[in-house]
Amino acid sequence: MAEAIWTIGDVAATGPLAGVRVLDMSSVVMGPLATMMLADMGANVIKVENKGGTHAGDMMRYAGSSPTGDLGPIFMALNRNKKSVTIDGREELGKAQLETLLREADVFFHNVRMAGMARLGLDYESVKAINPNIIYIHCCGYGADGPYGKRQAYDDLVQAASGWADLYAKRSDGPPSYTPSLVADKTVGLFATIATLAAVVHRQRTGEGQFVSVPMFECFTFFNMVENLYGQTFPGDGKFGYTRSINPRRRPYPTKDGFIAIVPYVDRQWARFFEIGGRPGVFEDPRFSTYEERTKHTGDLYAIIEEVAATKTTDEWVELLDKEDIPAMRFNPIEKVPDDPHLKATGFFMDMAAPHIGPYRTLRHPIAFTGSPANQRLAPQSIGAQNSELPSAANDG
Repeated sequence: MAEAIWTIGDVAATGPLAGVRVLDMSSVVMGPLATMMLADMGANVIKVENKGGTHAGDMMRYAGSSPTGDLGPIFMALNRNKKSVTIDGREELGKAQLETLLREADVFFHNVRMAGMARLGLDYESVKAINPNIIYIHCCGYGADGPYGKRQAYDDLVQAASGWADLYAKRSDGPPSYTPSLVADKTVGLFATIATLAAVVHRQRTGEGQFVSVPMFECFTFFNMVENLYGQTFPGDGKFGYTRSINPRRRPYPTKDGFIAIVPYVDRQWARFFEIGGRPGVFEDPRFSTYEERTKHTGDLYAIIEEVAATKTTDEWVELLDKEDIPAMRFNPIEKVPDDPHLKATGFFMDMAAPHIGPYRTLRHPIAFTGSPANQRLAPQSIGAQNSELPSAANDG
């Protein structure tokens, strides 16, 4: 266990956003992922949660077992480097506290439906009246101009509506299915990070804040359709779905003793792969000799790769393909990912400790800044841990 006890103020922010102040009223996954990325990169993020009973605050605090009671595993993964305060925006004290925090903020970030924020006096025009240059980030379900504008959005709903779940049906000729990951939430969270960074740059250049809407449905449909608009890109009757990505044989290939991912890409790699695999004539086949033809006949090509992969052990393939500079990776069951030698060497999984948590495991920020490195300086906080720092000590949490 690393010798690391995190308390407020132990480590200074070193990332490129040091000095940027974010008031964060987001919850669950999409918003907290975005604000954690900002916090890792140095922003001073204050997470505002609602008061309540035994399950007050962000519901992700209680998803999964935890020795702390209010710091569940998913919440832990999404809420480091943030201070936690509880405020009741319906009370006069809470309104005054929020107004003070908003005056001091550069960014106001939330994923609450706008009607609810308007009832609290926290819609864009009201917040702009408090802080004219505020950057107001609203992570919403759907763009306000469309017929879904007032609906709720969740990961499953957006996977279904965006065509993402249909990719599984197209691949298997079976029923549609959801990806076993909160892929829409996390993807759109990164869109929100990008949007916030762009708005910060705009304000630095012009002095102007602005309202920024990050609609989950539109963002994830954009993400999905980058490659899957495909045959519908130009006029005609082409099909949706990139032939390579929806092919049922696009998967780790069985070897003699396990599985491996093999992706020859350029012509030289394809030719050499088939030579090594004892099938030197394959690349001369007109179906596979050019990139365009390989794309048309992806299924046939993958079937041959699968046959060739089965002729050697995983270790044999890794050694051979690495030597030949042919892209390949050992298949890792999720339980083995922390033992991956590359991730171990880079210290990606970090064993940490904090007084209010005890030992825990977290992930290193994945982006490397040579001049302004992201850092971890504050463990995920118990609900209301920084209430004493709020304007007016009368807030008893």
